[in-house]
Amino acid sequence: MNQGRLMQEVRVRLRENGYESRTVSAEHVHDLREGIEGSFVCGLLNAEFYQERLTGFSFKPPDVLSDARSLIVVAAPQPQVRVVFTRDGQSYSAIIPPTYAYGTDKRVEDILSLVLSGLGYHAARAALPLKLLSVRSGLSEYGRNNICYVPGMGSFVRLAAFYTDLPCSEESWREPRMLDRCQTCRACLNSCPTGAIASDRFMIRAELCITFHNERLGEFPSWIEPSWHNCIVGCLHCQRACPENRHLVKWVEGDLIFSEEETALILNSTPAGSLPSETAKKLERLDIIEYADMLGRNLAALLWRQEPSSPLDSQTNAPLLSSHNQ
Repeated sequence: MNQGRLMQEVRVRLRENGYESRTVSAEHVHDLREGIEGSFVCGLLNAEFYQERLTGFSFKPPDVLSDARSLIVVAAPQPQVRVVFTRDGQSYSAIIPPTYAYGTDKRVEDILSLVLSGLGYHAARAALPLKLLSVRSGLSEYGRNNICYVPGMGSFVRLAAFYTDLPCSEESWREPRMLDRCQTCRACLNSCPTGAIASDRFMIRAELCITFHNERLGEFPSWIEPSWHNCIVGCLHCQRACPENRHLVKWVEGDLIFSEEETALILNSTPAGSLPSETAKKLERLDIIEYADMLGRNLAALLWRQEPSSPLDSQTNAPLLSSHNQ
């Protein structure tokens, strides 16, 4: 089987399992590094955000696959996940955005390894800037909100990348592109309460994004209004407003329930290692155990929205934290 047929076989097998993919030369890791570091040097990235989020990449293959010749980037569709918390005899639901379920990575890796081993090749995970890789490979395009959009999947996707020793004879490596619709659409810009999405530049001000702040320890900045919080972790303001996601906004799965006692433990910011095993298993099942130390703060912000004196967002169908008993 020639190299082109090999690449096509891998892509077809991934697609049979609901995933889309692209393969590019492993030499492009240098382009990815220049893209990230260049944006920082040009002043487009906040220093604090850059240090916390963009310095942990590895721009070389792992030792187990030092002869890597290609990169395969994969997009897996994922829903929003509903979680139910119990307090004062009432049940409240909150949302985890798509992309947090990293168990998908293992499923993709298993499929990829099975396919490649049958062809005489191997794969190993890559710790690379996935959005940039996805866009430059042609798998996706950026939205104005700097989130990746895959045809047919919108932005409700999780990305994963793998080094392989599979030769790369054909590829599409292009400059970053923004969706055509974004040229005249301001839906995400208008929906972002923090001003992270700006009209005077393409790259968002990530240091203003709610996701950045509710995924890190410490108090929320005073400029973040309590009413802006909308997810137990992450944020969905711009993705819910985006026309590209119109067919996906009601895609919600789950309903894992946390008891009154478990909810209290989470609100008290109980460390993961001190949680009862059953509670910890639930957070692991949701793939948010790593955020255990900050979930109490985030959940408290969402519960604030349900206090009788707090203004509720009655003008939207977005699934904010809401009481099942109301």
